[in-house]
Amino acid sequence: MLELRRYERARIDLAVEFTAKGSAQRTAGHARDISVGGMYVETPHPAAFNGEVVVYVQLPGQRAPLALPAVVRWTRAGEGMGLQFGLLGARETHAITELTKVP
Repeated sequence: MLELRRYERARIDLAVEFTAKGSAQRTAGHARDISVGGMYVETPHPAAFNGEVVVYVQLPGQRAPLALPAVVRWTRAGEGMGLQFGLLGARETHAITELTKVP
């Protein structure tokens, strides 16, 4: 199968919470993979397609949770959603890059 991803992905298994733009309610999920470009979040309650969200996640090696802005690029009802990150800061980019380095 032809891989069209721009960034290397790392498999992870981390609890996350996310909020839809304009909402204060956090929804739980599990991040299953991540790259500088985005992440897959397994959740029975994915946000709406093309919706803007903020994902809160504690990545390995970080002292505090990160708040990652993203757009929902695809969903599977009752299963999860694929996210494309928006503008990330240097701290967030570095933390994700460290996870995706090939040993």
